[in-house]
Parts: sequence; structure tokens; C-alpha cells
Amino acid sequence: MRIDLHTHSTASDGTDTPAELVANAAAAGLDVVALTDHDTTRGHAQAIAALPAGLTLVTGAELSCRIDGIGLHMLAYLFDPEEPELSRERELVRDDRVPRAQGMVAKLRDLGVPITWEQVARIAGDGSVGRPHVAEALVELGVVDSVSDAFVPDWLGDGGRAYVGKHELDPFDAIRLVKAAGGVTVFAHPLAVKRGRVVPEFAIAELAAAGLDGIEVDHTDHDAPTRDRLRGLARELGLLATGSSDYHGSRKTVRLGEYTTDPEIYGEITRRATGAFPVPGAGGSARP
Repeated sequence: MRIDLHTHSTASDGTDTPAELVANAAAAGLDVVALTDHDTTRGHAQAIAALPAGLTLVTGAELSCRIDGIGLHMLAYLFDPEEPELSRERELVRDDRVPRAQGMVAKLRDLGVPITWEQVARIAGDGSVGRPHVAEALVELGVVDSVSDAFVPDWLGDGGRAYVGKHELDPFDAIRLVKAAGGVTVFAHPLAVKRGRVVPEFAIAELAAAGLDGIEVDHTDHDAPTRDRLRGLARELGLLATGSSDYHGSRKTVRLGEYTTDPEIYGEITRRATGAFPVPGAGGSARP
């Protein structure tokens, strides 16, 4: 089985619609794909309706969190999307995205960048607007060469010149809320140092003690020594070690299925979940 547990669609900051994403996942030879848009489950229904036979969908979300001033992302799988407390927190994060992005546009204009809110809104479309959309505007303007080049202190990186904070969950609260909604939690790309400051290992241990289920080990932002280090940490803390692409369509160069999760780990995730269950494909179109 080929299992990719971290992807994004146009419901947040990917470039594939949910229907295109599941079609492209099937074309890439995946057996299981998780749709984990930022702080939203809005793309799930469309992905399920288009799900090709032979492909299983894991519903999820990537929750925006912060601890001791350090941003982190928590992958939440197979939770009940209607659970009121978790739903309310996701809405608070989403509602803060527009004023945050507008604040980044204002800061960039103060820095002499001819960016406009209309440009960012056009790029975001119907998705939950976020830093990647602002970053893509900077690429369009020729300010940076790529989206990843915008996530640096000079521009949109944490604490950077044009950075603006937003409402984010405490990760301990995120774990509690996802668990209460019957879901499973995995700390996304925990040592992606190119993105900025990372959570220290003692904090990962504290999250594990609080009920964190796993850490994302095999990821494009982790080099081989980092993956080895994280795999050892997972063993030490009794955490599941996952792998995934963090696919964003054409917004990033990573391919669907570039990194995958071991079938035994996937099986354990599904065994722990009680809020929702993986959805087998019912024969939707395999073409985007």
C-alpha cells in the first residue's frame, strides 16, 4: 500500500480542487490519501463525491498552533467535524486569516512592495487565505523566486518584517479537542528548521505525555539525519512515525506520494480513531 497522509487543496492553500486532488492521487498510484487543509474540512465533501475506486480518503485538517512563541502545525485525522468545541476553534482561526493577510499586505506596502489585497484575494480564490497566497503574490511581482523564498525573516517568516500573527491553538488544547472529537493527532514537520524556529524535543516529549499520537518523520523539509533523529525520538516516546508529501499542487515542487506512511502505522491510526472512518472510493472519475 502507498499511503500519503498530508495534502492540501483549494479549500486552503493548494492549487488542486478536492476533486482534482483525489484524481491526481489515484493517478500517482496512491492507495490512501489524507486531505488535511489548514483549519478547515470544507473540501471533504467534494473529495468524497469524486473519490475514484481503489483510493481511500482519510479526512483531516492541519491545525494552526503556537507554543512559547513558536508556530507549529498539528495534523488531525478522522475526527468528528461536527464536534462543537473543535469546530468553534477552527472557525476562530479561519476568521482571523483575512485580517492577518491584510495586515501582511499593509506591511509589505510599507516596505515598498507594490502588492495589493485584490491580488492576494484573487490568488486565494475560495480557499482559506494564508501566507502562501501572499507569498505567491510576491513571486508574481518578482520580489522572490519561489513561495518558499518568501518564508524568511526578510519577508513572511515567523517574526519577519512583514509577519503578522493570528489566532492559533495551544497544542495541548488541540490534542485535547481532537481526542474529544474522536480523532488522532500527529505533529507535522516538527524539525523543519528552514521554516524558522522549531519546538524543542523536551516540548515534543511533553506533548507526547499529553496524548500526542505521532510525529511526521518523512517529509521534504527533513534531511536524512533529521529523519533518523526523529525516528529515534518516536521510538523513545512511543509515538507513531508517519511520512507524507505535504502536497500543495503547483504551489510547491513536492509530488504526491513523495514520502509515504507505513501501512502498519496507518492501521494503528485508523484503530485509534472513533470520530470518523476512512472512506473507500466508490468509483468517481480518475481524471482531474
